[in-house]
Amino acid sequence: MLLRPLMPRSPGATAVLTVLLIQLAKPIFSGDARLDRVHRAPMPNIDHPLMFDTPQADAICSAMEVFPPDNAFNQVVEDWPVHANSKQIVASIGADKPLRYNTDMAFVLVPPDQKRVPVKIVDYPNESDPGPFPIPDNVPIEGWPIDYDGKSPKLTLTQVQRRPENYQGDRHAIVVDPVKGMLYEFFTFGRTSQGWAAGQASVFDLKTNKLRPDGWTSADAAGLPIFPAVIRFDELQRQMVEHAMRVTVRRTRKAYVAPATHFASRLTDEDLPRMGERLRLRKDFDLSGFPPEARAILRGLQKYGMFVADNGLDWAISCTPDPRIPPLHDALRKVKGSDFEVVVTPAASQRPK
Repeated sequence: MLLRPLMPRSPGATAVLTVLLIQLAKPIFSGDARLDRVHRAPMPNIDHPLMFDTPQADAICSAMEVFPPDNAFNQVVEDWPVHANSKQIVASIGADKPLRYNTDMAFVLVPPDQKRVPVKIVDYPNESDPGPFPIPDNVPIEGWPIDYDGKSPKLTLTQVQRRPENYQGDRHAIVVDPVKGMLYEFFTFGRTSQGWAAGQASVFDLKTNKLRPDGWTSADAAGLPIFPAVIRFDELQRQMVEHAMRVTVRRTRKAYVAPATHFASRLTDEDLPRMGERLRLRKDFDLSGFPPEARAILRGLQKYGMFVADNGLDWAISCTPDPRIPPLHDALRKVKGSDFEVVVTPAASQRPK
C-alpha cells in the first residue's frame, strides 16, 4: 500500500513512534523457530498405541503442531501488559508460596484407525462430547507410572484402570491422535464391569482455535484442554517448553476469561484469579543456577506463561509422570509466587471464538 510522506516531528514524537513500531513488530505467537522445527521434523509412522514415556512418542510429539500458531497456548506473553490487580491476585494465591510441579498428566498416542469404543458419562453428560472414542487397552490413568512406584502391593496398569465406585481423585485420561490432530480427555476415567466410564468427556480439534461452549466444563474445571499445557520430556531435552502451561490454585473466583469457558467457585472477591487467568514469570527473574530441565520450564513461563486451569495445590504446574525426567522439586521451589505477575491479553492478540 502507498504511504503519504510523514510531516516533520519532534524528537520526542519520533521516539514514541519508534517504540510503537518495535512493539508491533514483536510476535504474538511462538514464531518461526518453533514452527520451522515442527515442520522440518518428519512425522514418524504410528500403527499402534504408544505410551508418552517412550522415544517413539517423543519423536511424534516433536513433529506435531498443537493448535494453530495464533492459538492462546502458543501466544508469546513476555511483553503483555500487567493486570491492574496483579499484586492482589498473586497475594491471594500466596506471594511467599513456592512453585511446585505435579507428575500427573499421562497420555497415550493412537493411530488414526484406532478402534472406537463407548464410554458411559456419569457426571456431566450435558457438558460432554459424544462418543465413541479411540481408547486403547493401555490408556494410562493420571499419575501412571510414577505415582504408583513403590506401592505395596505393586499394581499393574490394568488394576489402576479399574474405576472406583466412589471419587478417589480426578483420574484424568488423555488420548491423542497425532495424525488426525484430535485430542480426547476424560475426568474420573476407568474401567467397570460394563466397560469404560468417566465423569466427563471432551474432544478438541488441535487444528482449530475452537473453544468449548460458554459455561461448559472439560476434563479440567476451566473448560481448557490439558494435553497442550503439560510439560513433556522431549521439550525438556530441547531446553524450552514452547507453550503456555497449566497451573492449579486453591481458591478461584466465580468467573472465567478466554480461553477458559467455565468457573468452579462461589467466591466473588476480585482479588482471586478467574479460571483462564494468565500469569507469567517476570522477565527479570534470574535463571542462572537452575538445572537445564528447570530452566526449560522457567523460560517457557517467561515467554508463554501459564493458565489457571483447576482448583488444587497453589502454584502447581503439570508435568508428565515420566521416569526419565529428573526430580525438580528442590529447584522449582526456589521460585516464589511473588516472582509471577498476572497479564492482560492485548486487543491485537485476542482471538474470536
